[in-house]
Amino acid sequence: MWETVTSAWNSALLTPLHEPVTLAIPAFVLFLAIEWFAARHLEDATFDPDGRSRPVRGGYERRDARASVSMGAVSILTTTFWKLLALIGYSAIWVYLAPWHLPADAWYTWVILILGVDALFYAYHRMAHRIRLIWATHQAHHSSEYFNFSTALRQKWNNSAEILMWIPLPLIGIPPWMVFIGFSVNLVYQFFVHTERIDTLPRPVEFVFNTPSHHRVHHGCDPKYLDRNYAGILIVWDRMFGTFQPETHRPTYGLTTPVGTYNIWKLQTREYGAIVRDWRRASSWRDKLGYVFGPPGWAPSGTREADQEVDRAVAVHGHEAQ
Repeated sequence: MWETVTSAWNSALLTPLHEPVTLAIPAFVLFLAIEWFAARHLEDATFDPDGRSRPVRGGYERRDARASVSMGAVSILTTTFWKLLALIGYSAIWVYLAPWHLPADAWYTWVILILGVDALFYAYHRMAHRIRLIWATHQAHHSSEYFNFSTALRQKWNNSAEILMWIPLPLIGIPPWMVFIGFSVNLVYQFFVHTERIDTLPRPVEFVFNTPSHHRVHHGCDPKYLDRNYAGILIVWDRMFGTFQPETHRPTYGLTTPVGTYNIWKLQTREYGAIVRDWRRASSWRDKLGYVFGPPGWAPSGTREADQEVDRAVAVHGHEAQ
């Protein structure tokens, strides 16, 4: 097994040329610069019906962008730690439990990998929005009220839930190092859907793939857009499982309750603190477990506090869907 761990470590984690995210960094920087220039020189501010100004399309705010890039930089370190733990576990599963070993040089192994990673990402992503403990980690990615390429870098620091979600891949015989490559490919693709500079693509593309239009919906806190479009690469998962929503108006980005900070530690940990506070004040074990494993905004009465927050946000910002 340790030979498998060593081989996977050298193949996927230590050799930069084998890591798609590392290869994509120059492209990330280039597209960030192009989008920033376009927003600064080609767009004017827009206004809500109540006269409030909104960020220009694809606009940047220095503190917000700095926070996003900083969270992405830290996530590289934390993700390496989680990958090391996963590598040991995946190797043990692949060596001792997998009924067969799929060849890494076969085309069908790569097809199974990419589709498997994408399907499991959809499942994880949907859970992250419906289970508060996982949402506590994921909410940092949604905390920006801007939607641009820097938002794509606003990554979580704890991807332990994803690590667990990938277990079926080595279990069906996919080499452990390939699992990390597959997820990196998925991650690189998702960078490019975080933009307002692209409107809609040709209908066949919009029907099959996750696009900027689809992902803008996912980042919207408008009632019509909440908990929709979980896709990574293929939007067909959302179409199949009833979570698809087309873009009908420009979304209001961010969380239903604005975070009001650019402190990256607070952005990453705020929801964990809220869970602890709710746990302490809960009067029964049922309520304690509900605050941890129920959906975001769960309350003992059964009332979704999140829905109330959304209604307040809509009242303030004037973005009720027509």
